[in-house]
Amino acid sequence: MLEKLAKARNLSKANNAIKRLISERGESNAVSMADDVVNNYRKLTKDQHIAFFTYLFEKLNPQVDAVLKAAQNFAAESTARNYIQLQKVSESPRQELFRRLNRAGHGTAAVVQMRRDLLQILDKKPELAAVDFDMRHLLSSWFNPGFLKMHRVDWKSPAEVLEKLIHHEAVHAIDGWDDLRRRLQPDHRCFAFFHPQLPSEPLIFVEVALLPEIPTVITPLVDKKAETVDQPSQYKVAVFYSISNCEPGLRGVSMGNFLIKRVAEQLHAEFPGLKTFVTLSPIPGFMDWVSAGANLGEDVPAERLKPNLRAARDQALANLKLDAQSWTEKLSAGWHPDLASPKEQESLLCLASIYLGLGSTGRNGNPVAKFHLGNGAKLHLVNWAGDLSRKGLRQSAGLMVNYLYDLGNVEENHEKFANGEIVYSRSVGRLMAP
Repeated sequence: MLEKLAKARNLSKANNAIKRLISERGESNAVSMADDVVNNYRKLTKDQHIAFFTYLFEKLNPQVDAVLKAAQNFAAESTARNYIQLQKVSESPRQELFRRLNRAGHGTAAVVQMRRDLLQILDKKPELAAVDFDMRHLLSSWFNPGFLKMHRVDWKSPAEVLEKLIHHEAVHAIDGWDDLRRRLQPDHRCFAFFHPQLPSEPLIFVEVALLPEIPTVITPLVDKKAETVDQPSQYKVAVFYSISNCEPGLRGVSMGNFLIKRVAEQLHAEFPGLKTFVTLSPIPGFMDWVSAGANLGEDVPAERLKPNLRAARDQALANLKLDAQSWTEKLSAGWHPDLASPKEQESLLCLASIYLGLGSTGRNGNPVAKFHLGNGAKLHLVNWAGDLSRKGLRQSAGLMVNYLYDLGNVEENHEKFANGEIVYSRSVGRLMAP
């Protein structure tokens, strides 16, 4: 009973601290009041987060009458004064609250933490999307790439930063310190974005391998026993083989595309012989899509899936016979790319090319493809047996992709993707209808 009362008091204190902070007109006490909100929030349990964010949603909305009146005035007379008034009254008071919270000691980190907590309950409480929108709006400004610092992470970097790389690597798990050391050798690079308010927190990082040619298989890039190539004259290709977000509270805040472009520019300056910038990327969700019938959905215009491509897709599905034996059952029975029949290989490559080359602009398009193609990359190669890990076999039958970043064409490719067009190579086009 006492514990329950204590929890209730903590929630009440947090709400009262918000009222004081949001009603404060001057700035003299703003910092201490912001600290008070943050400190009280940190005492809340996970169960109380719903009540906290519901309070923000219900009590800190714009005043409907004021917004309506300002909108009518602006519609009647589009003056600067009416425009400014409309902006003032239509902005949620929550945004001012979060701006004031940012004045607290470690306030930026606190707001990011709050959003991380909010995202965990958003599925249960979809109406809190309004609160999330306000937080994401501000965080997108605070974490604008123009404010971020890009640093190379190497073996001399602080241990706490290196530990976070191991913890947050999301594509190819880092197997301890020896594995990390190999990934930071001279023929590899790791770059991360940092925020001035979070100097020891890598926000997002990308791992790069420097090679003589475009790779089609991931194992040599992440093998901790692989020999180091310490001869810059052999570096002709920079391969982005992993990019990982470290902060869940910044989900939806765009940083990765700017990081890749900045890294490419820095590497090109360091190694003028580097002419080719590519990824070696996984295809998460590909076999789920195949198993569900390889439907591109309503987002992809029917005219893109021409009769010959539709016939090729249907024949490829028939060849795989997943209606008789599921993909999970095939893997359990020992299916492996090295044992696949030529018809299976041809069919999987065909389906992957259609999935990526036609379906990536759709709402349910592959997230990795959408990221790179949206950044202005070109769908360059679909590689057989690129990732033979258990995860790679399960999600993509071992297939991997090279997305090519031609620095002279990224803007044009980006515009095409934004207009629903995917730029892909002739080799990918030939795979679509073998």
